[in-house]
Amino acid sequence: MNVSPDWNRVLAAVKFEETDRVPLSEVLIAHDIQSQFLGRQIGPDDLAGQVEFWSSAGYDYIPLNIGMMEPGKVTGDSHVSKILKSLGQGDEPDKTDDKSWNLEVASFIHDLDEFEAFPWTELASLDFSKLENVASLLPPGMKAIGVSGKIFTMTWMLMGFNNFAMALIKDTPLLRAIFRQVAEIQLSALDVVLNMPHVGGIWVVDDLAYNSGPIVSVKHLDKYVFPWYREIARRCREAGKLFFLHSDGKLDALLPSLIDLGLDVIQPIDPTCNDIVDIKRKAGGRICIVGNVPNDMLQDGQPSDIREYVRHLLAEVAPGGGFMLGSGNSVPDWAKFENYMALRETALTEGVRA
Repeated sequence: MNVSPDWNRVLAAVKFEETDRVPLSEVLIAHDIQSQFLGRQIGPDDLAGQVEFWSSAGYDYIPLNIGMMEPGKVTGDSHVSKILKSLGQGDEPDKTDDKSWNLEVASFIHDLDEFEAFPWTELASLDFSKLENVASLLPPGMKAIGVSGKIFTMTWMLMGFNNFAMALIKDTPLLRAIFRQVAEIQLSALDVVLNMPHVGGIWVVDDLAYNSGPIVSVKHLDKYVFPWYREIARRCREAGKLFFLHSDGKLDALLPSLIDLGLDVIQPIDPTCNDIVDIKRKAGGRICIVGNVPNDMLQDGQPSDIREYVRHLLAEVAPGGGFMLGSGNSVPDWAKFENYMALRETALTEGVRA
């Protein structure tokens, strides 16, 4: 069982080449799972402990958040939430109530005056310290990935979804202004990250679909969202970095656009609404896919269920490259540790190339 990190495994998967084993890939693994794996407490500020986990568990990189929204904590510990809470903004009557800054409940920008008054400067003050400090901690062969986003999600949350949907129909100047402001913050962060030699790529986390299909029409995504992602892809390509995208939901209708804009990797191919074998066939060697052990199985299944599903992925999706194995979303703290271990151990022992 070779767990030594080697970024070349990831590069090979993206190029549809086969290497010594199928790479493992996750955008998020809960600190509780990391702690159980190492047998000691690992917290969000224990950078050395996190590196030890990701490298010894069999991953070729460590993902580190540098975006306005943190994966899994859209309204809790995210950069944007802390700013909104500290300023006491929101459209709820009780400004001291936590709901007044919660992006899932409150909206913040309803007209151009509110757009101009919004604390964009504070929002753009992103923290790169972990991504910078990890350079000296990485073992040979290992890279870091900067986790960023969310252009689509941030825009509709700041406006409130009903207002956002009406603005899409009317093509309002406010909508375009918010999209541009959010995207330019992300692009400025991207330029910083792309100049770090120990960083292998950027991972944008931006949910674009429900289980039934795209949240908004593909034509609206093509008009307002994907041009920004195409620019991210261009800058990554010029810098020799990879561009990962995480989106939940059913992706069939989005796949042609995602391939066209220049993505390298799409994750997690949500197993509740996607057939990963069919998605790989439709991708046709044009985009690497990551997934997709069901999260409900990680929570409620047995290790034997996990091993069987991983074997299915190794047999039906892994041949020919273009695949990295992981969960159907992320590995949260409510996943059974023994099920996570069944996932990684089966992949490491049975995903070996002949």
